[in-house]
Amino acid sequence: MSNNSTDEPTRDRLAIHTITTKAWPLEVALERYAAAGIGGVSIWVEAIEGMSATAASRAVQASGLQVPALVRGGFFCDSDSRVREQRIDHNRTLIETAAELSAEMLVLVVGATPGESLDRQRGWVQDGIEALIDDAKAANVRLAIEPLHPMYAADKSCINRLTEAREICESIRQPILGIAVDVYHVWWDPNLQREIQLIGANEALFAFHLCDWRVPTRDLLNDRALMGDGCIDIKGFRHMMDAAGFAGWNEVEIFSDEHWSRDQQTFLDEIIDRYARC
Repeated sequence: MSNNSTDEPTRDRLAIHTITTKAWPLEVALERYAAAGIGGVSIWVEAIEGMSATAASRAVQASGLQVPALVRGGFFCDSDSRVREQRIDHNRTLIETAAELSAEMLVLVVGATPGESLDRQRGWVQDGIEALIDDAKAANVRLAIEPLHPMYAADKSCINRLTEAREICESIRQPILGIAVDVYHVWWDPNLQREIQLIGANEALFAFHLCDWRVPTRDLLNDRALMGDGCIDIKGFRHMMDAAGFAGWNEVEIFSDEHWSRDQQTFLDEIIDRYARC
């Protein structure tokens, strides 16, 4: 790694997901992120439970932080068509919330239903997203499909590769629809570089989520590692994204029982250090 300070990423492109420092209420997270010189905060819906969107928006505006995303909508899959319609309506509400927070996008974790074919469920996902396009346009909120690792294919996401997300984007063909690339979920894909290039050529690289894959992983949900503590080539991944034209936020999103139990300020300081080094 070069010692030239110009090679180090600036914090104005760094955003932290509120889930990363889950122990902090929203107001505390906003205060601490801003004090650290971080530029953005991606807000999980759990962080604003019990708050009105207006109150949350005021807190964000007072912090001076920008909001790359509201996380997370989606969950379009269910065997009952009435339930699918209810979930589409819920996503409409989330789009309104994202707009009030001045969030750039709503991240979509698309969902999955055990026992249904993945191809059929991907059709439900496309139908659900198509139903939201006009609402997203009216609110000026982008929609970002986030593929999840195949270990979640049974019950959390029927979209597990960038290829599947890209194909839906290419079918719908709306500039307001793109993809959230999370290193934890797609680092293993043998077509990773090609897919990032294709998605970038379509101007559909909307988000870049950072963490690391711990070896050995002790829990498949809540054991993500700090960048540099796992096996993902974070710097190489960043170069692929940049080469494909990505110029957005670098968003740290870490689910970790271990890190949640620590002093969160110390954890935040380490995140900033690892962001600069990895």
